[in-house]
Amino acid sequence: MSDSTELHGAVPGGKGAGRPERRPEWLRIRLATPERFREVRDLVGRLRLNTVCAEARCPNIFECWGEHGTATFMILGEICTRRCGFCAVTSGRPRPGTDPDEPAHVAEAVAEMGLRHAVLTSVDRDDLPDGGAAHWAAVIRAIHERNPGCAVEVLTPDFRGVPDALDIVLGAAPEIFSHNMETVPRLYRTARPGSRFETSLALLAEASRRRDAGAYRGRVKTGLMLGLGERPEEVEEVMRAVREAGVEILTLGQYLQPTRKHLPVDRYVHPGEFARYRELAAALGFAHCQSGPLVRSSYHAHEQVGGSLREAR
Repeated sequence: MSDSTELHGAVPGGKGAGRPERRPEWLRIRLATPERFREVRDLVGRLRLNTVCAEARCPNIFECWGEHGTATFMILGEICTRRCGFCAVTSGRPRPGTDPDEPAHVAEAVAEMGLRHAVLTSVDRDDLPDGGAAHWAAVIRAIHERNPGCAVEVLTPDFRGVPDALDIVLGAAPEIFSHNMETVPRLYRTARPGSRFETSLALLAEASRRRDAGAYRGRVKTGLMLGLGERPEEVEEVMRAVREAGVEILTLGQYLQPTRKHLPVDRYVHPGEFARYRELAAALGFAHCQSGPLVRSSYHAHEQVGGSLREAR
């Protein structure tokens, strides 16, 4: 069964936030539930896994699950200890500890889906002493052990600068280390309360430093959402800052208000502007840049690195 559905969101400019308005033509997507979609949905349910696709209401879920049979696994539970203004993941107090069966379950799902490039993300777990770093490492290792030849991309929180957290994660040898800057510094207080632009930038810079020193053999990646009220010159400043920090892969996509309780969309960024950012990224020396209205951190992630990094080792 399939149908074509127009998605709705806040009024550009933030006026009348919460009133549905037809989105631009370039943001209309086709929703479909083919057999492959149901297979992925059932697999995720059977193994008691969370995906950012469902929890964050990603607009690409029907394409990724239905057409490609891929998913981005969200580990460490479904409750986040932070409350970002753009994110649909539930905030609150998580259940204590971590699920000891999750590493094996994620590795099994990767095997059953036949993935060559697995993407992991997580909620923030500021309640854990290491921010969840040891659990991250356990999941990465389980995937590698069960699925030789499968590259693992990790999209981590900032771990609040917990000492040794980055060591623990990079020690498990993910092929791509990613941490999203999300937005420009001026908007952090409203969009990312509890997080600091400087902390996120420092995390990426340290991962890049270790890569350059030979202590980490993967690649470093980040992403930005547009449409929260940032100015083009601010976007360009952040692009330059993360490139100077050593980031190699960049994604830029349109922010879409998940519910009326979340931050309103300030504007819908035209595809031509996304194209200009892609040109700037090339000029700045990024190895790869995905820039477009429906681009998300993990969208077509396997295409962003030009094949399996694990096989290239």
